[in-house]
Amino acid sequence: MRLATIDLGTNTVRLLVVDAAADGHWRILHQEQRVTRLGEGLAATGVLGDLPMERTAATVREYVARAESFAPEDVRIVATSAVREATNGVVFSLGVERAVGRRVDVITGDEEAKLTLRGARAGLGAASVAGSLLLFDIGGGSTEYIRAEGPRVASAVSVKLGVVELAERYPFPGPVAWDRYAALTREVTARLHAAVPASLWQPPAERLVGTAGTVTALAALDLGLTRYDAARVQGHALTRSAVERLLHRLGELTVDERAALPCLEPGRADIIVHGIAIVIATLDRAAVDTVVVSDWGLREGLVAERVDRAQRLERGGRP
Repeated sequence: MRLATIDLGTNTVRLLVVDAAADGHWRILHQEQRVTRLGEGLAATGVLGDLPMERTAATVREYVARAESFAPEDVRIVATSAVREATNGVVFSLGVERAVGRRVDVITGDEEAKLTLRGARAGLGAASVAGSLLLFDIGGGSTEYIRAEGPRVASAVSVKLGVVELAERYPFPGPVAWDRYAALTREVTARLHAAVPASLWQPPAERLVGTAGTVTALAALDLGLTRYDAARVQGHALTRSAVERLLHRLGELTVDERAALPCLEPGRADIIVHGIAIVIATLDRAAVDTVVVSDWGLREGLVAERVDRAQRLERGGRP
């Protein structure tokens, strides 16, 4: 069974095409991503801007065509924080649907969190199911947190705390002004305290897992990769000391200098410091010193969900 998924995020559009076997395993045929910054200006205006919509829609059209060249049985497109929060999000998603001839599902924060957990678990394997796990996914417009006790999802929350809106209010085009970074961290910490219930943090989970562009970029930098290698990033243990070291290294650079670093795509150079603030605040609240990095997330969760549904149907169960 050949499947394709497109994750239409606030900062990045991601494409994944796989061949899924009957036993539930799959082989990646193609994957790519592009920063389109759909959520640019959204926090200040409440609407998606014309240029961000144009470049994002163009990327989705290109990715659908690329996916269809593999002749998949299904192409699923999901939109997350920016589209669900914007007052013109529905209009935008319907326009994309008409342009590509495919449905665009605008998923809730809770759905996003659970699908991301499913994808991360698929990548990290059986060890991620045992015991307690706290997963976080830093996005452009929101950060999802989900706690699992064994195979059971105990709680999930989507926090309107994303790197795009933080970067717009706390820009660091040059070397970081540390007094302004301190103000940023105070705000991030306060918003996590206000939005995430204590029951999600306590008692401390046995494993903290992070996914999406901030943590994977930090893992690649920590590993000293000159070219992104998903296999090496997957499961990498990113320590607090490594994150703090990278903060100070990146904080000494301008945006252009950050963008020139291997494995830090130019579209992430102006938001990586803000992502680090969320990572450190999460380590503090979770009372741990290490985050396990997952290269897999929402896209892979969509595939896992579709494969599970096909297996249930094959066994004669409900879809």
